[in-house]
Amino acid sequence: MIRHVALVSEVEQITNSALTKVAAALQKQAVRDFGPLWGVQATVSAFVKLEDVPVGYWPIIVRNDIQSPGAAGVHEDKHGQPFALVQFDSGWGLTASHECLEMLADPFGNRLIAGPSVKKGQGRVEYLVEVCDPSEDVSFAYTVNGVLVSDFYTPHFFDPAKSSGARYSFTGAIQKPRQVLKGGYLSWHDPVGDHWWQQTYFGAKPKYRDLGVFGKLTGSLRSTIDRLTPVPPSSSKRSAVAAALDDAEVTAESTSARAKAWRDQIKAITKQSA
Repeated sequence: MIRHVALVSEVEQITNSALTKVAAALQKQAVRDFGPLWGVQATVSAFVKLEDVPVGYWPIIVRNDIQSPGAAGVHEDKHGQPFALVQFDSGWGLTASHECLEMLADPFGNRLIAGPSVKKGQGRVEYLVEVCDPSEDVSFAYTVNGVLVSDFYTPHFFDPAKSSGARYSFTGAIQKPRQVLKGGYLSWHDPVGDHWWQQTYFGAKPKYRDLGVFGKLTGSLRSTIDRLTPVPPSSSKRSAVAAALDDAEVTAESTSARAKAWRDQIKAITKQSA
């Protein structure tokens, strides 16, 4: 089954050109980088407004205010279908990439994978699949077509032990199973105590958080976890975005040169036909 994702902007500052460039980068990331590792087939298309999105597409909607400063996430509509909200800022493309990949890996936000706990004293636990969270800091992002996109872990992330030759995240930043990098976090359910736990790395060193017992949920496990996890701004965001802008300028030079060559060729063909 091919999953179809729609990228929609409700922000005046985002031009149609910028929207289509980000959508193309997310499409390339989904097909070239993410799909082969996770066994997912997907398309990502840009649409000017929500009314243009065909039935059967999962929308990622960029807005000036999503009523949750600094937050974004995948939700479900009244029919149980996934959609994502992204808060507009200078790194909105990176956030859209994060939400797109997590939507593709687990559209409904409840996928669990069993494995040994990273917390001593716990046995086998159930990890919530959030493919971008352990390496979500902008310092671990990379560029596609000059657009900054999110790193993500691979299925090997849940291997019982480290092995040579295994790839734990696309960029290689994660170097062993269940590793949380600075600025990231990992969430899991301990079936013995029925508590949800996290390992967060928002300060000088990783910490554990006991989130307690979840009662009846209003939404998915992922949306519940997102509400309980205030992620501080990345200290490296400015430098990473600046580096991405430099890459975007180089990419723009190449694409402009290519466009000029195409126009010259079209002009020659039409002149010869005339």
